Amino acid sequence: MSSRRDFLLTTAAAGGALALGARADSSSERRLSAQSSTAAQIEPGRKLKLLILGGTGFIGPHQVRYALARGHAVTIFNRGRSAPGMFDGVEELIGDRAANQLEALKGRQWDAVIDNSASRSDAPTWVKNSAELLRESAGQYLFISTRSVFADLSAVPASVNAPLLTRENTPNWTADKPYPYGLAKALAEEQATLAFGERATIVRPGLIVGPGDETDRFTYWPVRIERGGEILAPGDPVLDRVQVIDVRDLCEWAVRLCEARTSGTFMAIGPENGRSMAELLYGIAAVTSAPLTWTWVSREFLEQHKLRPYQELPVWRPPTPGFEGFARFDLSREVAAGLTFRTLADTTSSTLAFHHGRPEQLQKLRAGISAEKEAEVLRAWHGR
Repeated sequence: MSSRRDFLLTTAAAGGALALGARADSSSERRLSAQSSTAAQIEPGRKLKLLILGGTGFIGPHQVRYALARGHAVTIFNRGRSAPGMFDGVEELIGDRAANQLEALKGRQWDAVIDNSASRSDAPTWVKNSAELLRESAGQYLFISTRSVFADLSAVPASVNAPLLTRENTPNWTADKPYPYGLAKALAEEQATLAFGERATIVRPGLIVGPGDETDRFTYWPVRIERGGEILAPGDPVLDRVQVIDVRDLCEWAVRLCEARTSGTFMAIGPENGRSMAELLYGIAAVTSAPLTWTWVSREFLEQHKLRPYQELPVWRPPTPGFEGFARFDLSREVAAGLTFRTLADTTSSTLAFHHGRPEQLQKLRAGISAEKEAEVLRAWHGR
């Protein structure tokens, strides 16, 4: 008796990478891409005076360029060390949030603030100081948070209302230690809401992928698949799900949320119904041309060889206890608020173009397993 899962795997094997990879150019993905393009072209209802805290890292430049293209007046605030003068026509204010040096922000007025840069263990203090300072001089405070704020994602479908990390329920943390990433962001969300109330907007992205990402957590897969050969594919190809976000979709939506004065708490992951690992990997392969084969290796076997989900094998997060809803978020509220999604083909092509455009010394991937380790585990899998 053939199950639906067996049928899908047989179809994928028969059709090669294009069988499920055709999803990258399917009618549904073309519809999503068209929605994204339409949203980007709609003239904003008002022109903003927009303050971006950060602005020169990974996500900031995408926000700045999009905001400028839509006619907004943009000011960025940072230490002025990473890339001074990166943008023409953008006011640059210098300060240091780590030292609470916020004088440059005083006595000014903005329609909206986007806070990108509070990602350290002292994020709650950063947000408290900046949000309290700007409470009377900005109409809206949009804080870029993270999916890592959740304490429990066992519910399916998951939503922004899932339980959050607190000082009391964070595993392996005590008050004498720095805040871990997820707890720091959860407490920072609290500070933004305390200062701005109903004028606060919280956006919780998952893994942010696409051009400019120097962590290589998604980039590993397009680069590895482009190389071809036998590819170690992790876990269950159908049951293990993926929801990530293209950096451009995240940043453009953040600007549009400010244009519409949309407040509240939202996820920023996609696409709307997610993808299986097979759809993700085969969709990436549909953009490349190297001959390849797939070998799907079970989670239990990978754990025996010290290859962990979301670590040595990035993007992949199987639905283990407490994470069943990790990649099964209901995004109907987010889509209604204007979140759109590029195609996987667009994200893959743009990621590869970014990667190959980097200096050679920066093309050594920071995430994923080495070719030697992959070959070693594949030999062990075939010989088990």
